[in-house]
Amino acid sequence: MLPPRPARGGLRADCGRVGSIVAALRPTCLWRPESGLALTSLAGMYRNLDPARIVETAVALRRRIDERFPASGLGKVARELVGICEEAAALSGWLARPNWWLRSLVGLALLVLTAALVGAVLHLQVEAAYSSLSDLVQGLEAAVNDAIFIAFGVFFLVSWESRRKRRRALAALHVLRSIAHIIDMHQLTKDPERVTGASRADTRSSPQRAMSSFELTRYLDYCSELLAIVSKVAALYVQRFQDPVTLQAVNEVESLASGLSRTVWQKIMILDRVAPDRVAPDRVAPDRVAPDRVAPDRVAGERVVDPDGRATGD
Repeated sequence: MLPPRPARGGLRADCGRVGSIVAALRPTCLWRPESGLALTSLAGMYRNLDPARIVETAVALRRRIDERFPASGLGKVARELVGICEEAAALSGWLARPNWWLRSLVGLALLVLTAALVGAVLHLQVEAAYSSLSDLVQGLEAAVNDAIFIAFGVFFLVSWESRRKRRRALAALHVLRSIAHIIDMHQLTKDPERVTGASRADTRSSPQRAMSSFELTRYLDYCSELLAIVSKVAALYVQRFQDPVTLQAVNEVESLASGLSRTVWQKIMILDRVAPDRVAPDRVAPDRVAPDRVAPDRVAGERVVDPDGRATGD
């Protein structure tokens, strides 16, 4: 006995529920038109570098530098780095996209080469015997040379797109290497000992040092952040372009930025030790207030009478 057929309405409702479940299990696809990246899931947002976010971070850092140090050379470097980040966002998308017209041209050239080889083999007349050993050696040598020549031609055609992209990526990495050295030049004369007054033996050619310990710390922090952005932009080029030569160049830029940032942080650590009042004046802890910032009625050793008539003292 056959089971009763379900009603059409119930079957349609079951299909609707199944469709909703499949739609819920399907990963959410996010498209960023400004960056050219399609993220297949929310978890994928934290597995890839987003060029748009890197540009936003660089713009925010440039704004912070301009607000803290107006018309400074470091602000101009940060403005240039913002332009480099925008160019890197476009270039990384170009490196990741396949060049279809070039691939079509290479495929057509390979077809022509294959047809020429097949035609040459079909019209080749092979003698059954050789008159001497030297003729055999000459024939083998000619065949090997032709095979090597054909292999080089195929390799040149197949790697044409990769070499074209590599050339542009290496040129962009050279710009990043240069700007990393420029950032290092801006922090080169920032000596923590000069700020603390430990050494005042300046000469006429000594650079002007008018920053306080807090300002110098912020300046060095900005240099470190700029170097970090340089490193992230370099990694952006090889995120979806797997080329060994370009990857090695990116590793060199990252190592350079990391080494320069380590030097900057050594200066910050020196400032933290020799200049405890380097924090902002409105955030100074009570136990780290300089003597000249203490209220006149709270000088160490002085007894003060509070409104209730009780004498207090440090």
